[in-house]
Amino acid sequence: MNYFVIAGEASGDLHAANLIRSINAMDPSSRFTAMGGDLCRDAGATLLRHYRDMAFMGVINVITHLSKIASNLHAAYDFLDHERPDALILVDYPSFNLKVARYCKDRGLPTKVFYYISPKLWAWKSYRIRSIKRYVDAMLLILPFEQEYYRSRGYSPAYYVGNPLCDAIEQWRATGHGATFRQRHELDQRPIIALLPGSRTQEIKGCLPTMLNACRHLLDTHHVLIAGAPGQPGQLYQTLAPNCKVIFDDTYSLLDNALAAIVNSGTATLETALIGCPQVVVYNIALPHLASLVKPLIIKTKYVSLVNIVAGSQVVRELVAADFTTSNVRHEIDRLLTDDTYRSTVLNGYRQVRDLTGDSGGSQRAAKCILQLINHHA
Repeated sequence: MNYFVIAGEASGDLHAANLIRSINAMDPSSRFTAMGGDLCRDAGATLLRHYRDMAFMGVINVITHLSKIASNLHAAYDFLDHERPDALILVDYPSFNLKVARYCKDRGLPTKVFYYISPKLWAWKSYRIRSIKRYVDAMLLILPFEQEYYRSRGYSPAYYVGNPLCDAIEQWRATGHGATFRQRHELDQRPIIALLPGSRTQEIKGCLPTMLNACRHLLDTHHVLIAGAPGQPGQLYQTLAPNCKVIFDDTYSLLDNALAAIVNSGTATLETALIGCPQVVVYNIALPHLASLVKPLIIKTKYVSLVNIVAGSQVVRELVAADFTTSNVRHEIDRLLTDDTYRSTVLNGYRQVRDLTGDSGGSQRAAKCILQLINHHA
């Protein structure tokens, strides 16, 4: 089988890589081409484009990179036309991936289209379900409530396979790297605060200065460590936070050793919960006061972080838009560090999140589902 995988950012690269390995274990003759990152390449895929040239966020950033986005789309279109893969596997990244799905179906190509890790239709842009119904043969879902969401809206080929984060975290735990984190990074026994400002350049620039300002009173007594994103240059962090150590390629071990974390909203909030590090979730938005006013009109969920959405309640504090200030973040991080009752409440909420997220094996279940559906329609 010939597979074309598109993962436009760091978290998608991780999950796509695990899926590639799982498919290859079940179908050793498989061949993979990917628009992804180093992890997809290491899993055996030939890279058509690297996600560092694809991950554009925000209206202004998208407008200034329209020519590159168009080039990436045409690269995907050309590959589909010339290679006609057996399966197109789209991983999150909906603004780009739904265009590719549409092209595949409009051209009448024989390629089956699978979508792994659904766009968050239940939170915003619910109109995208029209495109999914027209252009996607099957959705492979990673959140337990998503299956009912799709089926209640008339889309039946929606299969809950489990969350691939459980696989990634289980693989990390098996390495034992958490226990040797301080030694590897030459850290003394001072407590650790983890800062996770996101993976995109504009996210990091928007979040990291406020995160750091909120922790300045802790710099003499704690290690304040930044989780560096794959593909981002160290110089970016040195410019924004010249006095802080940046940890690359070891985020899970950083969280495992941290007393608390400040986390930019996204996949990392759920990872932080599954590892068990108390956190405050933040999200920077341009024109924050205006964004706070229009938020109820745009976002359809009560919460913005995955950890709270999965739990269906506030497990961790969310400081979004106008609430994302130095004083608010400082107050919350101090509370996580000093209020044992509050810490226990957060950690108890994490146990509920782990129960709802399910067991590991999601990548294998997704791979099995894809192969069964391809063979069924062969």
